[in-house]
Amino acid sequence: MLSQPQRVAIRREFHQHPELALEEVETKQRIQKIIAGFNQQYLSFKHLDALPTALLVRVEGSNPKRTIGYRADMDALPVVEQTGLEFASKNAGKMHACGHDIHLTVALSILSYYADNQPTDNLIFFFQPAEESENGGKIAYELGAFEGQWRPDEFYGLHDNPDLKAGAIGCCQGTLFAGTTEVDIELKGKGGHAAFPHTANDMVVASAYLITQLQTIVSRNINPLESGVLTLGKIQSGTIRNVIADKAVIQGTVRGLTQTMIEAINERIKTICEFTAKSFNADVQVTLNQGGYLPVENDDKLTAQFIEFMSTHQDVNFVETTPAMTGEDFGYLLSKIPGTMFWLGVEDTHPLHSEYFSPSEEALKTAPETIVAFLNWRMSR
Repeated sequence: MLSQPQRVAIRREFHQHPELALEEVETKQRIQKIIAGFNQQYLSFKHLDALPTALLVRVEGSNPKRTIGYRADMDALPVVEQTGLEFASKNAGKMHACGHDIHLTVALSILSYYADNQPTDNLIFFFQPAEESENGGKIAYELGAFEGQWRPDEFYGLHDNPDLKAGAIGCCQGTLFAGTTEVDIELKGKGGHAAFPHTANDMVVASAYLITQLQTIVSRNINPLESGVLTLGKIQSGTIRNVIADKAVIQGTVRGLTQTMIEAINERIKTICEFTAKSFNADVQVTLNQGGYLPVENDDKLTAQFIEFMSTHQDVNFVETTPAMTGEDFGYLLSKIPGTMFWLGVEDTHPLHSEYFSPSEEALKTAPETIVAFLNWRMSR
């Protein structure tokens, strides 16, 4: 297996060269170059013409009863890094601010072990582009990435967590990450001169009423014992102080721990937009885009086994976590293939997606060995 110095060097190389969703050309090349240095005896590869930055690696099992999938995402965020690290991003305006450089390094370390130590079961490593946007997992699935011998019977993946001690493993039954929907609302009315409001149809006022009404969805339509979020983070309207605006654009996001909740919030958004627009004699267009960002719902049986192993293994610092309202497109793959997503602690005072996010490389010392131990235990059952 890759040594800790090798892991650190690989992680820092990825960190210095981040690429955005569907642009991960050099990242894939680096992954392939690293894998080329492994024993190739048990390995085979699959590429997708319509998703060229994706890579699947299959490790042939010696006596397979199942095929186990492991996913690692590779894209970065449009963030200007402010960490001051000597290995900070060299690509202006791009940063591995969500720790996918850690995800890749852990996956490559695990793969390096099984390249030298043939597993009992077949293993599929999915190096996935476009997790942060463009729902790369959904695209790959719909392109047939997991057909035939490439289809896992069960799927696993991790996400780093700055709130957990470096190397700790966190997980829970049920939903780990919320599902998300992008919300785009456009109001159109009649503009005019500020001095003659009776001749116009003010979309600034209409948008103010609409935002207020939409904020009642979670507080008055969602069971208070459940969890949902509607955040409207951007509004654009008007051009100058003495002109009544004829248009307003509102953008936001929905988060929910179940698909049923997300769909209920989405329907309520459409209803409120329709009737608020009518009350202002305005036209409204509502676009709700969920894509592949479904709730990450862990499989009951597989997750029970994962928690059993992690909570009893003497070398693992296991933490039972609560659901998070952050989104992850691994939820789409788990809606098609049973599996488990879990947290890897990387102990940082800065949150995910922060320009100061600097995950602890101490997590790399134990994470690959912990996951290999789990996979070997799983394959023995």
